[in-house]
Amino acid sequence: MIGIPLGLAYCNFGEWFLHKYVLHGLGKNPKSFWSFHWHEHHQKSRRNQMVDDQYTHPRWRQTARTREMLGLAAVVVGHLPLLPWAPFFTATVWYSTVRYYFVHRRAHLDSEWARVHLPWHYDHHMGRDQNANWCVTHPLFDLLLGTRKEFVGAQPPARLAKEQAAVPSPVDSGTMHSLAS
Repeated sequence: MIGIPLGLAYCNFGEWFLHKYVLHGLGKNPKSFWSFHWHEHHQKSRRNQMVDDQYTHPRWRQTARTREMLGLAAVVVGHLPLLPWAPFFTATVWYSTVRYYFVHRRAHLDSEWARVHLPWHYDHHMGRDQNANWCVTHPLFDLLLGTRKEFVGAQPPARLAKEQAAVPSPVDSGTMHSLAS
Protein backbone atom coordinates (compact mmCIF):
# COMPACT_ATOMS: atom_id res chain seq x y z
CA MET A 1 0.00 0.00 0.00
CA ILE A 2 3.00 2.34 0.41
CA GLY A 3 3.11 2.27 -3.39
CA ILE A 4 0.10 4.60 -3.60
CA PRO A 5 1.62 7.66 -1.87
CA LEU A 6 4.98 6.90 -3.46
CA GLY A 7 3.32 6.73 -6.88
CA LEU A 8 1.50 10.03 -6.34
CA ALA A 9 4.69 11.81 -5.29
CA TYR A 10 6.67 10.18 -8.13
CA CYS A 11 4.09 11.28 -10.71
CA ASN A 12 3.94 14.83 -9.43
CA PHE A 13 7.73 15.03 -9.60
CA GLY A 14 7.50 13.48 -13.07
CA GLU A 15 5.12 16.24 -14.21
CA TRP A 16 7.52 18.85 -12.87
CA PHE A 17 10.67 17.27 -14.34
CA LEU A 18 9.25 16.34 -17.77
CA HIS A 19 7.49 19.66 -18.20
CA LYS A 20 10.59 21.67 -17.29
CA TYR A 21 13.36 19.68 -18.96
CA VAL A 22 11.64 17.86 -21.82
CA LEU A 23 8.65 19.94 -22.91
CA HIS A 24 10.35 23.29 -22.35
CA GLY A 25 14.03 22.32 -22.42
CA LEU A 26 14.01 20.12 -25.51
CA GLY A 27 10.73 21.55 -26.79
CA LYS A 28 12.10 25.00 -27.53
CA ASN A 29 14.13 23.47 -30.36
CA PRO A 30 11.75 23.63 -33.36
CA LYS A 31 13.20 20.36 -34.73
CA SER A 32 12.50 18.39 -31.56
CA PHE A 33 9.62 15.90 -31.30
CA TRP A 34 8.66 17.84 -28.15
CA SER A 35 8.47 21.23 -29.90
CA PHE A 36 4.69 20.91 -30.14
CA HIS A 37 4.41 21.91 -26.50
CA TRP A 38 6.16 25.25 -26.73
CA HIS A 39 5.46 26.15 -30.37
CA GLU A 40 1.85 24.97 -30.64
CA HIS A 41 0.30 24.40 -27.22
CA HIS A 42 1.73 27.48 -25.50
CA GLN A 43 1.08 29.68 -28.50
CA LYS A 44 -2.58 28.67 -28.79
CA SER A 45 -3.13 28.84 -25.04
CA ARG A 46 -1.59 32.30 -24.76
CA ARG A 47 -3.51 33.70 -27.71
CA ASN A 48 -6.86 32.23 -26.61
CA GLN A 49 -6.90 32.98 -22.87
CA MET A 50 -5.77 29.44 -21.96
CA VAL A 51 -8.00 27.60 -24.45
CA ASP A 52 -6.28 25.18 -26.84
CA ASP A 53 -8.75 24.03 -29.50
CA GLN A 54 -6.53 21.07 -30.42
CA TYR A 55 -8.33 19.18 -27.65
CA THR A 56 -11.48 19.28 -29.81
CA HIS A 57 -9.80 17.77 -32.91
CA PRO A 58 -10.00 14.02 -33.63
CA ARG A 59 -7.28 12.06 -31.84
CA TRP A 60 -5.84 10.61 -35.04
CA ARG A 61 -4.92 14.04 -36.44
CA GLN A 62 -1.26 14.90 -35.96
CA THR A 63 -1.62 17.61 -33.34
CA ALA A 64 -0.04 18.59 -30.05
CA ARG A 65 -2.76 16.54 -28.39
CA THR A 66 -1.74 13.42 -30.34
CA ARG A 67 1.89 13.84 -29.34
CA GLU A 68 0.90 14.44 -25.72
CA MET A 69 -1.11 11.22 -25.77
CA LEU A 70 1.84 9.31 -27.28
CA GLY A 71 4.11 10.57 -24.51
CA LEU A 72 1.60 9.58 -21.84
CA ALA A 73 1.14 6.15 -23.44
CA ALA A 74 4.92 5.70 -23.26
CA VAL A 75 4.78 6.43 -19.52
CA VAL A 76 2.08 3.78 -19.04
CA VAL A 77 3.87 1.14 -21.13
CA GLY A 78 7.24 2.00 -19.62
CA HIS A 79 5.98 1.17 -16.13
CA LEU A 80 4.37 -2.14 -17.15
CA PRO A 81 7.42 -4.24 -16.10
CA LEU A 82 7.02 -2.98 -12.51
CA LEU A 83 3.50 -4.40 -12.18
CA PRO A 84 4.45 -7.81 -10.66
CA TRP A 85 6.77 -6.27 -8.04
CA ALA A 86 4.99 -2.98 -7.30
CA PRO A 87 1.31 -3.33 -8.25
CA PHE A 88 0.02 -0.42 -6.16
CA PHE A 89 2.79 1.88 -7.34
CA THR A 90 2.25 0.89 -10.99
CA ALA A 91 -1.53 1.25 -10.76
CA THR A 92 -1.07 4.68 -9.18
CA VAL A 93 1.27 5.75 -11.98
CA TRP A 94 -1.29 4.60 -14.55
CA TYR A 95 -4.14 6.34 -12.71
CA SER A 96 -2.11 9.53 -12.37
CA THR A 97 -1.17 9.48 -16.06
CA VAL A 98 -4.79 9.11 -17.19
CA ARG A 99 -5.93 11.71 -14.66
CA TYR A 100 -3.22 14.09 -15.91
CA TYR A 101 -4.56 13.88 -19.45
CA PHE A 102 -8.17 14.58 -18.49
CA VAL A 103 -7.32 17.37 -16.04
CA HIS A 104 -4.97 19.01 -18.55
CA ARG A 105 -7.53 18.68 -21.33
CA ARG A 106 -10.28 20.25 -19.23
CA ALA A 107 -7.98 23.09 -18.18
CA HIS A 108 -7.46 23.98 -21.84
CA LEU A 109 -11.11 23.70 -22.82
CA ASP A 110 -12.55 25.57 -19.81
CA SER A 111 -10.24 28.41 -18.82
CA GLU A 112 -12.45 29.63 -15.97
CA TRP A 113 -12.39 26.15 -14.43
CA ALA A 114 -8.60 26.11 -14.79
CA ARG A 115 -8.23 29.53 -13.17
CA VAL A 116 -10.25 28.37 -10.15
CA HIS A 117 -9.13 24.72 -9.83
CA LEU A 118 -5.59 24.78 -11.29
CA PRO A 119 -4.35 28.34 -10.71
CA TRP A 120 -0.73 27.15 -10.85
CA HIS A 121 -1.24 25.75 -14.35
CA TYR A 122 -3.24 28.78 -15.42
CA ASP A 123 -0.34 30.90 -14.17
CA HIS A 124 2.09 28.75 -16.18
CA HIS A 125 0.36 29.74 -19.41
CA MET A 126 -1.09 33.16 -18.64
CA GLY A 127 1.43 34.60 -16.17
CA ARG A 128 4.40 36.78 -17.02
CA ASP A 129 6.88 33.90 -16.71
CA GLN A 130 6.00 30.76 -18.65
CA ASN A 131 9.13 29.13 -17.26
CA ALA A 132 7.63 28.54 -13.82
CA ASN A 133 4.73 26.54 -12.37
CA TRP A 134 5.69 23.24 -13.99
CA CYS A 135 3.15 21.00 -12.21
CA VAL A 136 -0.29 20.48 -13.73
CA THR A 137 -2.44 18.36 -11.40
CA HIS A 138 -1.07 19.59 -8.06
CA PRO A 139 1.64 22.17 -7.22
CA LEU A 140 3.51 19.98 -4.69
CA PHE A 141 6.90 19.92 -6.41
CA ASP A 142 6.62 23.52 -7.56
CA LEU A 143 6.20 24.44 -3.89
CA LEU A 144 9.00 22.13 -2.71
CA LEU A 145 11.44 23.25 -5.41
CA GLY A 146 10.54 26.95 -5.31
CA THR A 147 9.17 27.20 -8.84
CA ARG A 148 5.59 28.15 -7.91
CA LYS A 149 5.03 31.77 -8.86
CA GLU A 150 1.59 33.27 -8.38
CA PHE A 151 0.46 35.52 -11.17
CA VAL A 152 -3.01 35.82 -12.65
CA GLY A 153 -4.67 32.58 -11.51
CA ALA A 154 -4.73 33.67 -7.87
CA GLN A 155 -6.13 37.11 -8.67
CA PRO A 156 -9.80 38.13 -8.69
CA PRO A 157 -11.37 38.27 -12.18
CA ALA A 158 -11.43 42.12 -12.37
CA ARG A 159 -7.69 42.34 -11.72
CA LEU A 160 -7.15 39.34 -13.98
CA ALA A 161 -8.55 41.16 -17.03
CA LYS A 162 -6.27 44.15 -16.35
CA GLU A 163 -3.20 41.89 -15.94
CA GLN A 164 -3.93 39.95 -19.12
CA ALA A 165 -4.26 43.15 -21.12
CA ALA A 166 -0.80 44.19 -19.89
CA VAL A 167 0.95 40.86 -20.63
CA PRO A 168 2.34 40.58 -24.17
CA SER A 169 1.91 37.41 -26.18
CA PRO A 170 5.06 35.24 -26.23
CA VAL A 171 4.99 35.36 -30.02
CA ASP A 172 4.66 39.13 -30.10
CA SER A 173 7.40 39.63 -27.53
CA GLY A 174 9.84 37.44 -29.43
CA THR A 175 10.22 34.85 -26.67
CA MET A 176 9.10 31.98 -28.88
CA HIS A 177 11.10 30.70 -31.81
CA SER A 178 9.58 31.18 -35.19
CA LEU A 179 7.86 28.15 -36.63
CA ALA A 180 9.60 28.96 -39.89
CA SER A 181 13.04 28.34 -38.34
